Amino acid sequence: MSRAAKLTIPILVPILVLVFVAGGAFAYLQFFRGSDATIEVKVLPGIAQPGADPASSEEASGVVAATFDPADKGAEATLESQEGGSWKKVGTAEQDEAGHVAFDLPAGSGAGTTYRVTGGGATSETVAGDEWGAPTFVDEFDGDELSDQWLTRGEGAYNPEGRRACSMPSSDAVDVSDGVLGLSVLADPDRKGDVCNPAETGGKPNGKFSYRLNAQLMTNNKFFKYGVLAARIKFQERQGQHGSLWMLPAISESTTDSAKGGSEIDVIEYFGDGVKNGGLASFIYKLTTDGAEKVGGQLPDPDQYLAGKDDSWFDDYHVFSVEWTPTEYVFRIDGQETFRTSEGISRQPEFPILSLLSSDYELEHLGGEKNLPQTMSVDWLRFWQAS
Repeated sequence: MSRAAKLTIPILVPILVLVFVAGGAFAYLQFFRGSDATIEVKVLPGIAQPGADPASSEEASGVVAATFDPADKGAEATLESQEGGSWKKVGTAEQDEAGHVAFDLPAGSGAGTTYRVTGGGATSETVAGDEWGAPTFVDEFDGDELSDQWLTRGEGAYNPEGRRACSMPSSDAVDVSDGVLGLSVLADPDRKGDVCNPAETGGKPNGKFSYRLNAQLMTNNKFFKYGVLAARIKFQERQGQHGSLWMLPAISESTTDSAKGGSEIDVIEYFGDGVKNGGLASFIYKLTTDGAEKVGGQLPDPDQYLAGKDDSWFDDYHVFSVEWTPTEYVFRIDGQETFRTSEGISRQPEFPILSLLSSDYELEHLGGEKNLPQTMSVDWLRFWQAS
């Protein structure tokens, strides 16, 4: 498991240090000088790989993530690697408003390398570049068909209770070609000419629509607990459906405690181009005495995580990930932290889901049935189990 390292440099104060020597003990007074800044630093596996084209997950960059306390937005931080008895500058980055900094590591560069982060008069403890090792689960979506690592979740069932009266998951909405998994929303050919009005089944009375097939895949008897889940995704362009990477608990237990019953972990959802506030969301649903409670939501200003004005969530691939530990969830885009919470921590095995779903409440935003199909592309998915 990736270990967070923290160094606190105290102000000039006397510290009583108890030292044991040859079975005896004596105390002496020693002084330390420095700042009150702390740096928490950790190494993460290959979770950064923005780009327009499909690529091997082996080429993704590992990340050194650091958090400064107190935060100093815009202040420079430096990543250094150890070479022999000296330290070499690897790169610099600026703190965001929360004190977060992320440094990309060249693919394959972490093995045998030791890193540290400096800035604000403080120096972090060292971390090893190869702490995570090989992933537990990998799918590159090579070949021309979906592997037996996946199943369609909810195959062939329209779901009015789940606000999808007009849509049902189908393996016909899934395609694998050229090293990419395609998840689509498309018109149901078996319901051609039929009209769906969600108001008839309890949905929002927002119009009449064609029946749709959706893609919703779950891992086939593959469950994970604590670690890093990441997928390289290029989302659909239009509104009217939402693409997602998420997790659900493998157990089904009546409880009000997420530690026992698990949580829904929504690593990322994208609702299409032009949605107010950017259309990206990360959140969890934790269990409470009042039912499931949402923690998190839309990411503020998600375009700050894009590479530039020519980058987008639907023209280019980005790696969306969650680091799940016994104490918190940390969500990232290409290694850049976007959200973290210590609420609703699941202590149960969970399974990943990849989906493109068209819920009744969003159908009117497609802009007409002529804009079907819509497709979300997944280049690869990986899970690194924490040790």
